Amino acid sequence: MEYYSVELDAVDIEIVNALQNDSRVSNAELARRVNLSPPAIHARIRRLEETGVICGYAALISREAVGYDMLCFIQVSLQTHSPEKVQAFRSQVANMPEVLECHQLIGDIDYLLKVVIVNKADLQRFLMERITPIPGVARVKTSMALTEIKSTTVLPIPNGHYSEEA
Repeated sequence: MEYYSVELDAVDIEIVNALQNDSRVSNAELARRVNLSPPAIHARIRRLEETGVICGYAALISREAVGYDMLCFIQVSLQTHSPEKVQAFRSQVANMPEVLECHQLIGDIDYLLKVVIVNKADLQRFLMERITPIPGVARVKTSMALTEIKSTTVLPIPNGHYSEEA
């Protein structure tokens, strides 16, 4: 999917910020907050969805409440960067439900994975049975989070990212 910058006006930013903080807020409540009619709010939200600014809605679940006591960051380096090895790695990781995020990096490490794990035995199983057997994996380095200082899904909307016209 290709992304491009979308011009947002001040009202769009208010709507996006409100939805980031509570995606279950009603159109009527949003309309009251930004001084527009519910149909106008609905039209703006549809436009924000269609342009890819809003790309989905989700319930945020506490990982600890559902048994994932460990949050790990796994650095992976590949032996070679042939298109076949890179695609094989990406495909396999994309299908691992424990992997919350996977980022390709520039530098000594090729990929950084954010992974939820139940316990140490689960971590060992994940590393030995899921990650290291992937063809082309050369090195794996794992770090465990002791304390989660900040975790958010709210993006700050840059001040210069909108037009004043509304």
